[in-house]
Amino acid sequence: MATKLDESAAGMYVISATPFTDTGALDLDSTKSLMDFYLQCGVTGFTILGIMGEAPKLSGEESMSFATTAMKQINGRVPTIVGASAAGLDNLATFSKKVMDAGAAGVMVAPVPGLKSDEQVYGYFEQVAKRLEGIPWVLQDYPFVTTVYMSPAVILKMIADFSNLVMVKHEDWPGLSKITKLREAEKAGARRVSILVGNGGIHYPQELARGVDGAMTGFAYPEALVKTYDLFKAGKKEEAEDVYDAYLPIVRQELQPGLGLAVRKYILMQRGAIKSEAIRAPGPKLIKLDKEEVDHLVRRMERRVKTLGALAPQKLAA
Repeated sequence: MATKLDESAAGMYVISATPFTDTGALDLDSTKSLMDFYLQCGVTGFTILGIMGEAPKLSGEESMSFATTAMKQINGRVPTIVGASAAGLDNLATFSKKVMDAGAAGVMVAPVPGLKSDEQVYGYFEQVAKRLEGIPWVLQDYPFVTTVYMSPAVILKMIADFSNLVMVKHEDWPGLSKITKLREAEKAGARRVSILVGNGGIHYPQELARGVDGAMTGFAYPEALVKTYDLFKAGKKEEAEDVYDAYLPIVRQELQPGLGLAVRKYILMQRGAIKSEAIRAPGPKLIKLDKEEVDHLVRRMERRVKTLGALAPQKLAA
């Protein structure tokens, strides 16, 4: 049985892309190679079937097929979190139990659209927590996509009241002050949970300095965020930021609303992790000029990484 997720989770939890063939079919062979690629990058955990993983575009059967294939390939070497958000609580609970039985360490849940007040947010997640009894879960705070803003006060109330809430996936933006409020509350006695940040890692060094435990993002160079985290935790904060800065133009390019996933999948294909850059329809597609811009940024990044010397992330095997 897989080890369950808990409040100590830290490091780089990569949000996995979901590979498709050029015709839009689920590509399970590329799923296996992608999991191997991420592991070779040194990730400390996985998140599959997240928003970046195009989960809403998969059928229930495809979701389980992808999840079981991915977790079998990961083989318990690191924890796997599975996105379980659903419009209906019955579907959420049923799917969560299935993936936990298949080897997941926990599940991630985002709020449903339309929640406007702290009371509505709390009421929804109170039902979620009850349905997920015995299952550790991650609160996804991503208002840019969900349109639901969750105040620090309501997050802290949920942390206090829901013992199976073990992690906050922080993607509010701007959100540095929210991180500080959550961490300062712990000094006054609030229960500590893991906080991992998303948004491509666009403010990662600053977020680490604010007290987060790592990143949960799908950046196509996860080894860079692994190295940034390791250096930061070793007390080498300037060196950590030097490594991060070398990759920042690509972080920024991947963060473009609407087009970012296409950029990310193109890079993953270029790195040999997946066979096709395809995004399941409806979705964006890079034109020739887009790809030339990405290639240019990658060449510049590779030149900058060479100047890092011993600080550079370990080169992946061919």
